[in-house]
Amino acid sequence: MSALLALCSCPDDDVADRIAAALVEERLAACVNRIGGIASTYRWKGSVQRDNEVLLLIKTTRARFDALRERIVFLHPYELPEVIAVDIALGLPPYLEWIAAETARASAP
Repeated sequence: MSALLALCSCPDDDVADRIAAALVEERLAACVNRIGGIASTYRWKGSVQRDNEVLLLIKTTRARFDALRERIVFLHPYELPEVIAVDIALGLPPYLEWIAAETARASAP
């Protein structure tokens, strides 16, 4: 099992909550933490921007990442949303197993 921590910045609490709920409900993520009060500075279309954002910390698996990325892009209001992921190299084995179980595709009824 290959667990990932995906990151996505959102413009506000409403967007962050909507995306987080969709990802967990659709079993694309086991858990999504929302961290408010993030101050972002970045270059966009030739000028430096400064915005307050909400950062999503998304626990998922490598097997579900492509679908998760596609869903975020669909739900996100930004023209170019941040969707990046890093491998979770180590962790509490039962927690990593829980991530895998919660993101397993639901069986057909």
